[in-house]
Amino acid sequence: MEEYRNPIILGCVVAYMVMCIVMGIWAMRRTKSTKDFFMAGRHLGVMVTALAVFSSTLSGFGFVGGPGLVYSMGMSSLWMVIPVAIGYSCSFFLLGKRLRLFAELLDSVSLPDVVAARYGSESSRLLTAIAILLGVFGYLATQILAMSTVLEGILDRTGFQQFATPEFCIIVSCSVLVFYCVTGGIVASVYTDVIQGSIMVVAALFVFFACLAAVDGGLAGTATIIMNDDPEAIGPWGTLGMMGCLSWYFLFTLGGAGQPHIITKMMMNKKISDARSILPVSLGSYTIAALLWIGIGLTMRALVLSGQHPELASADDAAPAFLQAYVGPVLAGIVFAGLFAAIMSTADGFLNIGAAALVHDIPRSFGKKVFKRELMWARIFTVIIAVCAAFFALYSKEKGDMIALLGAFGWGAFAAALVPTVAIGFNWKRANALAVNTAMVAGITIIFSLKLYGLAHEDFAIPYNIDAGAIALLVSLLLFFGISLAMPQQKIDPEIEAVMDI
Repeated sequence: MEEYRNPIILGCVVAYMVMCIVMGIWAMRRTKSTKDFFMAGRHLGVMVTALAVFSSTLSGFGFVGGPGLVYSMGMSSLWMVIPVAIGYSCSFFLLGKRLRLFAELLDSVSLPDVVAARYGSESSRLLTAIAILLGVFGYLATQILAMSTVLEGILDRTGFQQFATPEFCIIVSCSVLVFYCVTGGIVASVYTDVIQGSIMVVAALFVFFACLAAVDGGLAGTATIIMNDDPEAIGPWGTLGMMGCLSWYFLFTLGGAGQPHIITKMMMNKKISDARSILPVSLGSYTIAALLWIGIGLTMRALVLSGQHPELASADDAAPAFLQAYVGPVLAGIVFAGLFAAIMSTADGFLNIGAAALVHDIPRSFGKKVFKRELMWARIFTVIIAVCAAFFALYSKEKGDMIALLGAFGWGAFAAALVPTVAIGFNWKRANALAVNTAMVAGITIIFSLKLYGLAHEDFAIPYNIDAGAIALLVSLLLFFGISLAMPQQKIDPEIEAVMDI
């Protein structure tokens, strides 16, 4: 079977892409309105919602970018992986029940709908929609870049080197993604999450055991090889350093409650009481799947250092290279298909909230319903956003941005804008529109200014490797609390206040 390794892997990926097309057509028949397109009609069960939440977190960011980050920085990446797990509990504690209650009360189809009702402010709706849209481009580019990186490696090894170019792979990836998203909306995404989430939980265990077997001595042997080369890499802070790691801890612990592609899924389940069951399933699934993130990164670094594997052209090649060379062909094919499923469903989530911002939220913030056929325009704007994100992904590829760091930028943008607005403001009555609007503007301005300045000045670096998203989130929180406390408490709609009292 080993001689058919590459055809088997390519066959699994092609079969998955065909499944995406079928899934999109099936979901299109269930998508009759914008509520179906953006909120899946709020008819999802516990397992579907739980796997959708977990899958939206890892996706291409974790399954491709994560191992690349471990390969490049060593144990620094743990300060991203572990805080996300802690962040699950924070997110569900702060929003699991309350967000679903708001969605039921307001019959909302997007997160900005709920924000506008909570603060009684259309300007808050507008700024939330803009913040989501800006964050979508960074995070969606991460998914497209991850998908093209995996596809490029597969084509290169299966004799299609002439097609193994970033441009071709981004075009193919984006084309399948657009068809899947335009036809099925969020319905296609969440049901694909069930398939890919189940696959990745099981496959992660098998891949982790393959990691242990790939290096003599297992984890101990891997740690020894890395330590002999660079003791810092295997130390508690990795090569990023203490301040950089602690900034990730701050950002990824609190930031989970500000990720719209994750928290909007808390608005989609059938029953409000389901939140208590969704959390343990999501958290347990994430914990198992994260073994793939850590195991592959450390193992590939040890294999390259020991001379058992050639030097990687890019750190982001760690996961594709390991699966191609050190995992059985059938398992590798299944994992690659699962990777594409993770990337595709998460990208669909981003396209979905981005389209909602353009079609539903921004027009309503000006007091009008501009688009008479919202469902049709939602699909049109889905295509436009995907094309723009594809160009951003190609530009990031040329600049040499790592997938995980590009994902961290998107995560930081969302966190800086939405953690004060949603996670805290939905639980604290003293929060007001001026405070959240100022916090959103400041957070987004800071993170994008630092990113753009860094692109223009390649030698620019924030002292002590502190993450730009952590700085933006900290400033955003300080402004939010400062303004809220300095102003008299504003009157809240009685129905909204009743939900906050529960």
